[in-house]
Amino acid sequence: MDTYFVHGMFDLSWWAIVLVALAFTHVTIIAVAIFLHRHQAHHALDLHPMISHFFRFWLWLTTGMVTREWAAVHRKHHAKCDTPEDPHSPLVYGINRVLWGGVFLYVKEARKPQTIERYGHGTPDDWLERNLYSRFQVVGLTVMGFINILLFGLVPGLAILITQIVWIPFWAAGVINGIGHYWGYRHWPTPDASTNISPLGILIGGEELHNNHHAHPTSAKLSSKWYEFDIGWLYIRALEGLGLAKVKHIAPVPAFTAPKANIDPQTLQAVIACRYDVLAAYAKSVERVFAEEMQKLRAVAPQEARVLRSLKPWLNQNEKMVPEPARRMLAEALSKSGVLLTMVTMRRDLAALWSRSAATREQLVKQLQDWCRRAEASGIRPLAEFSLHLRQYT
Repeated sequence: MDTYFVHGMFDLSWWAIVLVALAFTHVTIIAVAIFLHRHQAHHALDLHPMISHFFRFWLWLTTGMVTREWAAVHRKHHAKCDTPEDPHSPLVYGINRVLWGGVFLYVKEARKPQTIERYGHGTPDDWLERNLYSRFQVVGLTVMGFINILLFGLVPGLAILITQIVWIPFWAAGVINGIGHYWGYRHWPTPDASTNISPLGILIGGEELHNNHHAHPTSAKLSSKWYEFDIGWLYIRALEGLGLAKVKHIAPVPAFTAPKANIDPQTLQAVIACRYDVLAAYAKSVERVFAEEMQKLRAVAPQEARVLRSLKPWLNQNEKMVPEPARRMLAEALSKSGVLLTMVTMRRDLAALWSRSAATREQLVKQLQDWCRRAEASGIRPLAEFSLHLRQYT
């Protein structure tokens, strides 16, 4: 027994120990990405009870996280994203605090009974959850530590355990919640600062595609472009092929038909379902108008042209995401450009369609019809052409 404690059952080389640590942490990442995130928090897929419980058991051993707490904090993040009520927004707390101390922000929020009560519904509440996983979180880590030491020896076993303990707090609580709202590229003009960190979602289970997720939070698949890869989706498809998972939702794929003379309920439904695709297409129309305005300004007012160019990143942003100084400068610049002001105003009116939850379907159809009439009567060619494009959604 002493020999096993010091050297372990498997006397592995240092590089083999590194591979074991990476394998263990990869399982943990996938458990978070598939079980906690897509299955529990967003109900994007169903999992076979055997797979669901394996992930729950593994997370208890390697992280001590409670399913209900994790789901509740994450759901509140979506509900209050990048506002002062967001549990871990770098826009509120600063990138360094979220990146390096995101786990402490998570723990602080998870200890609020009102957060758990409001956002923690629909998570496991069986005997094991109540009497073991939720009550004895440290016990799982302790058991994992003894297993690691028994298998790999004292020093390698402890090294693997420490790696397991810090892996999720850094990559999930720090990188995804921090960098994923601070730096990267965006496909979809969501009303928050979410970004895709990398088109190859391998290291963090596909969660690198964070802007895609915020655009379609109930989608089990996070990749949306041909060059993006979501390894979590690969595992989900494998589980589905084995009869151990069932996908419930994926992001809608826009479909088009010949332009309709009148907007009907089917068009409205398609526009709302594919709203971020609609806004992405609208952004291209804004860029065309912007280029035309810049060409005119350079000839007559070079200084105004330079100011306007500096404001370009904010033209297609949700107003609440624009910093106050930039908002004032943008308002002044738009007051001097009627066409750009129209484009920005029409974007706001279009986005308001899917935020009017109290309006009936008939009212929304009439509002979209009115929007298209105004666009086509504006005298702005890119705007009129976009209205024609909007009539093609089906």
